[in-house]
Amino acid sequence: MKEKTGQGTERSAITAMSRWIVQLDDGDIPAGIRSVAQHCLIDTIGVIAAGSATRVAGHARALAGMGGADGMCSVIGTDVQADARHAAFANGVAAHALDFDDNCYAGFVHGSAVIAPAALAAAQHADADGSELVGAFVAGAECEYALGLASANVLYDQGWWTTGVLGPVGACAAAARLLRLDERQTAAALGLAVTGAAGIKACFGTDAKAFLAGRAAEAGVTAVFMAQLGASGPIDAIEHRNGFARLFNGGRWDAQAVEMLGTRWALQSPGVDIKRIPVCLSSHAAVDAVMALVQAHAIDAGEIAAITCDVPPIVIANLIHDDPATPQQAQFSMPFAVAVSLLHGTVGLEHLSAPALAAPRLRELMAKVGMTSGAYWEDPGHRAAAPEGAQVSIALRDGRIVQAFRDFARGAARYPLSAEEVDAKFRGCLRFAGLVQAGGWLERLRSLDSCGKVRGLFRV
Repeated sequence: MKEKTGQGTERSAITAMSRWIVQLDDGDIPAGIRSVAQHCLIDTIGVIAAGSATRVAGHARALAGMGGADGMCSVIGTDVQADARHAAFANGVAAHALDFDDNCYAGFVHGSAVIAPAALAAAQHADADGSELVGAFVAGAECEYALGLASANVLYDQGWWTTGVLGPVGACAAAARLLRLDERQTAAALGLAVTGAAGIKACFGTDAKAFLAGRAAEAGVTAVFMAQLGASGPIDAIEHRNGFARLFNGGRWDAQAVEMLGTRWALQSPGVDIKRIPVCLSSHAAVDAVMALVQAHAIDAGEIAAITCDVPPIVIANLIHDDPATPQQAQFSMPFAVAVSLLHGTVGLEHLSAPALAAPRLRELMAKVGMTSGAYWEDPGHRAAAPEGAQVSIALRDGRIVQAFRDFARGAARYPLSAEEVDAKFRGCLRFAGLVQAGGWLERLRSLDSCGKVRGLFRV
């Protein structure tokens, strides 16, 4: 799995990544890629702000506070400042607490929820500026997504939660660039990050999911500090006989995905999907199809007899709660996502509450929503063309049946939200968290390349 370089030395995936991270100049990053990174940072910081109001984020802040380490790094949504490791952890938990953060199909991974907290913490620790933050985010995202492409989603299909497994690498790459590690130190840090990576999909519907996102961000930052202090790490952690490729991925590994860093930009293709609604992305395409049918045929919710969502197997595997008992479970429920959208026109953060979930009308409508995975999805080409797509049929009480197909949801890289929609989501997240006084944040984030030092980014 290793290849020989022209000098006769072994070149591993980690050495390839470390060399690219260190040699990457800001001028090497296309303007369009920097723009995508900026959108991801804005979206994720807004989601962190909203997530800071959750119970699990409060637990994370309390745990971070037990370390007693003050610092220069913001714990978003609070006046607290912490050291880089604890800030990355607390913000990482908050980023994923509401499942409102972005996704990337290069690994089926929640990338920004881990990379952005690590990059922000490292940038504030190093007193970096906004332009450096954007560049580091790009480095972290491209390295993490390159691993995702190289693994061809095998580990996700096997039950590993890729955000916990791949996230430490993205966090590490971003932090290593900001702390200006040399090539040897960066390789050591990446080796440390890979060896400790973990995450299983049994976490879905519990606090463990947000916890693992926070741990992945913290792990990447910790690996960088360890390497900076002189710790070594296995540079063959991917290819080793007991390494990532064999243990996580059944031995499958496409080395070219890493070798193409800086040539193929994953932030552009497959791109990043920014969520329009705060539930698992697996439900979004079906929700969009249902709402399109409702609008096209002027359907009232009371006219509906049954809704069938024909979806790929991965959607059924992810949306495991047909009758959710908690708001967390509801985020992994197709009936919930569809029924709330029908009743309220959308799914909002305010609907993720016990009273909203218990509403009799919602429960009645949820009972009419079902999922299946038909013969269409047996074709690998169809699954690749619409990884979380949906063929939706609505049976009406008068006997009519209307149908619609949706390959990707609105907000996906193929159908991106506008800058105005991203900004509106950001402001909505601030309102949810009671942070209306933080209106200046968005203007600064929109001008990251010229905003100066990021330590002052979240001043009110």
